[in-house]
Parts: sequence; C-alpha cells; structure tokens
Amino acid sequence: MRLSFLLLPLLAAAGIASAQNAAPAPRSERARAWWATVTTLAADSMEGREAGSEGHRRASELVARRFRELGLEPAGENGTFFQAVRLEERRFDLGASTAALARIRPAGAAPTRALIDTSEPLSIPGDIYFRATGGPPPERVNAPLVFVGYGFHLPEAGHDDFAGLDLRGKVAVVVNGQGPDRLSGALKSHARADRARQLQERGAVGVITVNPLGASEQNWSAASRIATMPGMYPADPQVRTLRSPFLTAVLNPASAARLFAGSGQDFAAISAAARAGRPIAGGALTWRFIARPVTTSRAVETRNVVARLPGSDPRLRGEHVLLSAHLDGLGISSPVNGDRIYNGALDNAAGVAALLDIAGKYRAERARPRRSILFVAVSGEEKGLLGSRWFARSPTVPRSSIVADLNYDMALPLFPLRSITTLGFEESSLGPDASAVGAQMGLPIAPDPFPERNSFVRSDQYSFIEEGIPSLAFKFGFAAGTPEARIEAAWRRDIYHSPQDDSSQRVFADDEIRLHDFIAALALRVANADARPRWNDNSFFRRFARE
Repeated sequence: MRLSFLLLPLLAAAGIASAQNAAPAPRSERARAWWATVTTLAADSMEGREAGSEGHRRASELVARRFRELGLEPAGENGTFFQAVRLEERRFDLGASTAALARIRPAGAAPTRALIDTSEPLSIPGDIYFRATGGPPPERVNAPLVFVGYGFHLPEAGHDDFAGLDLRGKVAVVVNGQGPDRLSGALKSHARADRARQLQERGAVGVITVNPLGASEQNWSAASRIATMPGMYPADPQVRTLRSPFLTAVLNPASAARLFAGSGQDFAAISAAARAGRPIAGGALTWRFIARPVTTSRAVETRNVVARLPGSDPRLRGEHVLLSAHLDGLGISSPVNGDRIYNGALDNAAGVAALLDIAGKYRAERARPRRSILFVAVSGEEKGLLGSRWFARSPTVPRSSIVADLNYDMALPLFPLRSITTLGFEESSLGPDASAVGAQMGLPIAPDPFPERNSFVRSDQYSFIEEGIPSLAFKFGFAAGTPEARIEAAWRRDIYHSPQDDSSQRVFADDEIRLHDFIAALALRVANADARPRWNDNSFFRRFARE
C-alpha cells in the first residue's frame, strides 16, 4: 500500500497523541477479522469504491459473497443479493464555470448606459463551488440575493426564517449553524436537510450555504475538494428531491463578508450569533448572483447489497429489522500529499465490515430472532443518501414490513468505548431499548456532543426516517471539551474525506467489537419484541409514520 500520512503524527502535531498511542493491537479473533475486512474493502485495488465504479462493483461482490458464506439469504432483486440503483452523474467543469456578484444601479440614480454598476468575480473553488444534489443545476442564473438566516421553515415549532421574505426568482443565502437553542437537534437537522426543497417550493432558484467564521470542521482547501468530485441524483425525475433545475453552491466563509456589504448586516456578527445558537434575522442583500455552471453528465448504475436472516416466528417473520451501512466512498480525486485514492476505511468500510461481523456473531450463536433481520449495504451515501433513499422508497421487501433501521456510519473507534451516542435517541421507543441494552453492557447513552454538525440527517438512517420508520445511528460516545473530543476533531480536520482515511490508522478494534455487540443485542431486542417500535407522541418525525 502506498505511503500516506498516518493518523498518529497528525494527532501528535495537535498535542493529543496520548490516547492514540494507547490503541492496542487487536486481541480477539473477531477484532482482527473485522479490521482485515476493513483493510480489504479500503485497499487501493477498490479505488475508493465510488458509486457506479468498477471498484464499487468489486466491493459489492465481495460483500455478497461474504453474506452467502455466513448463511444469509439473498434479499435483493430476482433472487440475488443486489438491488440496482439508477442515477445520473453530473460533473462540473471548474475552469469553464463562472460566478460573480453584480450590484445593480439603484432606482432613481442618474441614468447610465450600464445596468450593472459593479461586478466582482468569484473564483471557483477558491471563493465558491457548485454541487449537484437533489437534481441538475440550471445552465445559467442571474438573480437577486436574499439572506434567509438559517433557512429553517418550522412554523409549527414557532420558527420560520422564510416569514416576510419574498423568495420568488431569488437565490437564498443561508448560514449553517446549530440554529436556535430552543429547537431540538433532530428538528434542526431535518430543517437543514429539507431546506432546498422548501426554498424551491417558494420560488427560489438556488441556495448558497456558508459556514460561520471559525466553525468549520475542515479548512476551506480540504472542504472544497468535493468541488472536483461528481455529484449524483436519481435518474428518475419523479424520485428526485428537487423536481426542476436548482442551483446549489457553497461559499468560502472568508469570502462571505462581500455578500453582506451594504445590507446593514455584518457577517462576523452573524457568525457569532450562529455559533451561540441565537436567532438570526434575514433580509434583502444588495447584490445579484450571476453564474454559469458548466457540466457534463452521464448515466450511472450502482447497486445495494441486501441479505436476510429469516425470522423464526410464523406471525412475525414477515417483518424486518434493518441493519444498514454505506459501502460507497469518494473514489479517485484530487491528490493530497501525492495520494489520489480516497480509501474510506473508517468512512465507511468499517461499517460494512461491522455488518459482516454482526452476521457472523448471529451465525456462531445460532440466533433465531422472531422477526427477520435485513442486512443492507447501501450505495450512494456520499452522493446524498441515494442508495438508501432508493431502498427506503422501493424496498425489495414489502414497505410495511420494515419496523426499524439501525445504521452504522463512521462510528470512529479512535479511543476506548465508554459510552455510545445514539442519534435519534429522543424520537422513538428505540431510545429506551438502546438504554436498556446499554445498561446491561455497562455502556451509557451519551447525548450528541455537537448537534450543529447535522449528524442526524447526514447518513442513511434519515432515508428511513423520511419514510416513517423509527431509526437510530451510532457513534463512539464522548462529551464536548474532552480529550476524546479533541481526538475526534483532529480526525475530522486531517483525515475525513481525504486519502489518509486508510487502513494505516490505529484504532481501538476490540472496543469496536463491543459496539457491534451492542447493535446486535439491540437488533435482537427489537426483533423479539411483541410490538413494533413507535415514534414518541411528541416527536416531530411522527408525522412521517404510515399507520
């Protein structure tokens, strides 16, 4: 395997290498086997497992073969382990694409021959980059800018950033941030995920998102690498989140002050309010946004891998508890330290290897759950939860038979496992189930330490939540301000979505197996219960349930 930056030197440079130095070699056979599977899936030969790539195809065949060896039934299409997912890929030509701010001559000013008084180009990707998420971008945009605060449309929760603003024919500017403290983290995450659709419904032609100053997980040069990677969305327009062309762009926080010039608002003050979780007022901006995103497109077919452990109870075996993890990665892209393969070891070969380990545990223990357990290695997560949305909306089992989803994505075994963060804990009866299992195992449930990250909507459990299915996702637990938080932050800054997320990293593999045991026990508890999981009466997401 090629030379790459190791995790330990990066953490040492940050002055927090002690916990990583304590990471022991795997002791148990399961831990060694799990890491061997991670190493295989994250090998250079898999080419980063981008959805639709040859590397992803090889990885999916390996997973299907392992499922078969573990005695699971094929539960894909036509008696196979596979479900086809048809997408359209859209790649931006960064050199040919353009973006600029233009200030229009105000009404009543002295007549001039030019309508535009001032034009300021924006560099791509230095100042801004485009994304193809939810659907294709328009060929051209020339529209006024309007600031929409966080862009949260939650009138039933007493918060509506759209109120009093005319969005028709405009490009909305929104600031990412944790949002008002009085709103739950899950509710704010949903509002962010649904933001583009809500804006389009109200006539906006695009959205520009910007992180508050000092709040980004990665520096701009690292975060903007995604600009060189193709976007994808469903080939079927009826399945897309956005039903017509819509511009989606991400702005460098260092360039954001320019957008607010002359508006009476200050981006530094907006950033401070966003970091503190205070409400932010929107309003008109003085600029128009003029852009010409130049793209090429092609049809792509990728696939989910689906296997079943059949249930034992004749009355309940037709129902399914899902265990999900995404198999795809970012593929081959811009080099970092001379390396172009984004191996995706902890994001998320580790999760698919966890599914295989849990299936192996069930086989060794001859588990006979009352309900069936479905193992789903989905594709297209990195492109916007595409494989899981495809499965959630068109499952290979009856839609009504799916009672819960338990999702593993980037749990990050970078330190000993002393608690578990379960995203979605407060929303359904799965929360008390997780608490009960954690109590039996000596693993308390830890709250999400950084709800502003949107973790609740950034992985595949959210596709099932949107379809009304109670769901949870899991991380190694820690609290903000601790050494573990600093280790995790350093990983996100230096390793996340880079070629350095490879199998050269040292991890707490035996602690990882304890997390697998927790998930396995929780899945059995749900599969063996008399009643299906239910949304809590006060959960916002109960509205999606199909009862």
